[in-house]
Amino acid sequence: MSKPYYIGAHVSAAGGVENAPLNAAKLGASAFALFTKNQRRWEAKPLTTKNITSFKENCDRLGFTPEQILPHDSYLINLGHPEKEALDKSRHAFLDELKRCEQLGLKYLNFHPGSHLRKTSETECLATIAQSLNWALDQTQGVTAVIENTAGQGSNLGHTFEQLAEIIDQVEDQSRVGVCLDTCHTFAAGYDLRTFQSSEQVFTAFDETVGFEHLCGMHLNDSKGALASRLDRHHSLGQGEIGWDVFRFIMQDDRFRGIPLTLETIDETIWMEEIQTLRQFTRADQ
Repeated sequence: MSKPYYIGAHVSAAGGVENAPLNAAKLGASAFALFTKNQRRWEAKPLTTKNITSFKENCDRLGFTPEQILPHDSYLINLGHPEKEALDKSRHAFLDELKRCEQLGLKYLNFHPGSHLRKTSETECLATIAQSLNWALDQTQGVTAVIENTAGQGSNLGHTFEQLAEIIDQVEDQSRVGVCLDTCHTFAAGYDLRTFQSSEQVFTAFDETVGFEHLCGMHLNDSKGALASRLDRHHSLGQGEIGWDVFRFIMQDDRFRGIPLTLETIDETIWMEEIQTLRQFTRADQ
């Protein structure tokens, strides 16, 4: 029997990580994303035994398994930083994020790959990102590092499927590295998702270059920016430049089953409605 579609949103963990599954359940979600610490600060208090126990209990009670949850690391981390001191700081922060996921019994950690800051080449930066992953994965177990593709703003890497593949190819334990495709980022980077036909072509290219075996999750967002604009500006589903077709496509393609499909759209007040709409796109035999 095939796995279901897991659909949710990036919910708040204010007051403790244990509140995230409660917030997801209020939306009628079957998946969720969260930050396990403040995403705009380097330091964070360690998770307490109560945080960990309550999180696991709430997930168990509400039916969220680790494969339905996609935690995200801090926005400050740059695993491709060209300067040693800043790179070391990022690596240790990333290691802490992986260990927090370990403590919570989670399967994934979603992260933005990194930026060369115009101080080194793309090739060198991609190699540094892979080396950072090797260093961190070697000191942890059970958690897959999930690379999020980027819109390609500034010097951010990971905006082409070839760059994602180049990172993965240099990771020693490829069973613990995956990809999260953000539809807004994909479109802004130049991949046309506006029709069923163009979406099929994009995902075929992804499969040929990276491989669906590495797809661990998706962020479902429309885009305020135009195709190939390199603008990371999310919009509510169907209200931006992408339109509805790609979301219908995803919800009718078995390759997207069994992974967290999470909204990061701009109007939280309609998340429940967006989740319900996505469910309605699934084939009638669901």
